[in-house]
Amino acid sequence: MDIEVSGIDLGKTVCSLAGLDATGAVIYRKRFQRHRLLDFLESLRPCVVAMEACGGAHHIGRF
Repeated sequence: MDIEVSGIDLGKTVCSLAGLDATGAVIYRKRFQRHRLLDFLESLRPCVVAMEACGGAHHIGRF
């Protein structure tokens, strides 16, 4: 997977992800429980991560 941008909506307990390639086409859409999100992101090669967050999501953003 050649993901250029990972878009994340950090919800209260479930996070929605969308991965985009260089042309902006959606490669994947997934939902993770918040505690499993970092494990998935570690498996990706470096890319831009764009987050839409709720008020308490700043903790995840630091990682």
